Amino acid sequence: MEAHGITDIIQPGLRVLFCGINPGKSSAHTGFHFAHPGNRFWKTIFQAGFTLSQLKPEQEQRLLETGCGITMLVERPTVLASELAGNELRDGGLALREKIERYRPAALAVLGKQAYQQAFRRSKVEWGRQPELIGHTEVWVLPNPSGLNRASQEEMSAAYAALEQALTARGV
Repeated sequence: MEAHGITDIIQPGLRVLFCGINPGKSSAHTGFHFAHPGNRFWKTIFQAGFTLSQLKPEQEQRLLETGCGITMLVERPTVLASELAGNELRDGGLALREKIERYRPAALAVLGKQAYQQAFRRSKVEWGRQPELIGHTEVWVLPNPSGLNRASQEEMSAAYAALEQALTARGV
């Protein structure tokens, strides 16, 4: 674990485990996931129906009450995810597979197409549910909620809502 103090928000049997790429400097400074004021994660998961209210980063542990959790591909904080080396993402993908096999969430949501491609060695990836499973866990690729992502808030919330609706339809 890096010295930033950010830990996984995880327990067995979650509905979904959201996987960010790596902590930004704001998250590393505060010790909370998705802590930068421009990050849209908390607003997006609320608008998508995962939470009943919009949580703040310092309330991240309350996610477990909703059947949601958070992890990251790489623990090293950076200003930009593009600062990560390919081998860091690939190693993170291997560790993430082990984590999924251990905790067995219904779905894994990797937040970022390029990070998913590098971590899981995939060349062509579409948004949404992926054809592969990790054990019984569905794999989804959703837009990264970083304020640097050009997706609109509406597009982002709709993509996350598709996952929430798929889980609800499965009775999860």
